Amino acid sequence: MLDGFEDVGSLTASPWIYVVVGLSVLLDVFVPVLPSGLLVIMAATAAAAGSGAATGRVPGEVPDILALTLCAATASVLGDLVAYRLARRGGARLDRAIARSRRLTAAQERLGTALSRGGGALVILARFAPAGRSVVSLGAGATHRSTRDFLPWSALAGLTWATYSVALGYFGAQWLGATWLATGVSVAALFGAGAVATYLMRRAPA
Repeated sequence: MLDGFEDVGSLTASPWIYVVVGLSVLLDVFVPVLPSGLLVIMAATAAAAGSGAATGRVPGEVPDILALTLCAATASVLGDLVAYRLARRGGARLDRAIARSRRLTAAQERLGTALSRGGGALVILARFAPAGRSVVSLGAGATHRSTRDFLPWSALAGLTWATYSVALGYFGAQWLGATWLATGVSVAALFGAGAVATYLMRRAPA
């Protein structure tokens, strides 16, 4: 099992792993079913195996972990901005589509209130909740929130999510070894964070 992760870990030295992770994270704002979180965790686990964090060797690939974190965070912000811009220019058709959805309408109202009060913690929570990133990014654009209000929180949300996801994969490999069990536990922790974020968003006052 460890040998398999070492083989995958060798791929972290290639720029292709960053391209795959970056595209997945960027596009999952439009296709939330893309396994971007799983890819980030697996890449971090493989990097830990290749660096010796899970094998007892002297770590030599920690910069790959930093690059992976920056790649995922940057792609997250870029995806948010693309969705935000598209929604901002969507016009009446998008407004009508959102108006037909009670969930999207309520999310818009919460987002507008949160951002106007400087409570962008909602944007960070939404980054962990399933499809929450899509709702918030599209909602911010559709309600014509200013980029100055939205972008800083989007950047903080992307960095928080990327750091958490990479840490799960990396430290999971340290504590449990570079095995599929470690990956499974890390993914479960990521889903758990998503469930907590969804619960907190639902309980937030409208």
